[in-house]
Amino acid sequence: MVNSITHVAVAILRRADGLLLLAERPVGKPWAGWWEFPGGKIEVNETPQLALKREISEELGIEVTQVNQWIIRTFHYPEKTVKLHFFIVTAWVGEPQPCEGQALSWQHPAHTTVSPMLPANLPILSALALPDVYAITNLAEMGEVLFFQQLTIALNNGLHMIQIREKHLSIEALKAFASQVIAMSKPFNAKVFINGNLELAIEHDASGVHLTSSQLMSLQVKPAGLMVAASCHNLQELRQAHELALDFVLLSPVQATLSHLDVTPLGWPTFNELIADYQCPVYALGGMTYKDKLTAWEYGARGVALQRAAWVSPAP
Repeated sequence: MVNSITHVAVAILRRADGLLLLAERPVGKPWAGWWEFPGGKIEVNETPQLALKREISEELGIEVTQVNQWIIRTFHYPEKTVKLHFFIVTAWVGEPQPCEGQALSWQHPAHTTVSPMLPANLPILSALALPDVYAITNLAEMGEVLFFQQLTIALNNGLHMIQIREKHLSIEALKAFASQVIAMSKPFNAKVFINGNLELAIEHDASGVHLTSSQLMSLQVKPAGLMVAASCHNLQELRQAHELALDFVLLSPVQATLSHLDVTPLGWPTFNELIADYQCPVYALGGMTYKDKLTAWEYGARGVALQRAAWVSPAP
């Protein structure tokens, strides 16, 4: 017998310090003692956002005032199938209270201290441990002096993930550049990825490697010992990244970009269709600015990837 689908509105309450609110399912409910994001069932003739606000009022005694639709994920439990409508909540009135007798805990997504987590929430935590912005270096256009000035500003203002992509450099120049970027980033705990060169990423103790789409399609096993991301442009590449369980991907170009004037942009609706129910975190690339973060969330992205705008706009 095919399980019916239960639609659930889920709130990711995020404080300014990056901590997220988790709740323990109380005694008497299925999966009692397991931790989850707060939320509840969407009633008939109720929109997901209205359900979210009602459930959070009932469970936590607060009024949600700033909420952004994020991803929708389907999860199959033994007893039922749930379609989870996740929302990122960044402002509310009142202080969350355990109105249903549940335990509450503010947690960092990368370092949770409560367990066990409901299975459907584990991949969401992994995605939320990634930052909202993925900056791509632009040394070729900026020059060394200006680039490192802007990198310093961005790191001080909260940039936490960078891709080194400088195909014009010789291997020796690339090694020197990577060494400097990684050294500057480490005090800020910022992740640095090397584009297309696994050996260089390992040699310089980078956080990970960022594969080109052609490298992705020829890969058979995910490299061990570091994070692995990839650039995707279509459904086939997205599926390959999912099969390999990569840590995250870029999908581009979403909007027109100077780097690919001859390529037709996907547009936000197509971007959203391509990643519908997709389990790997996705960053939107192509014509992005810091201001596009909220739009990217609404269309299912984890965040935005920037190149030129990363070094001229205010940092995240």
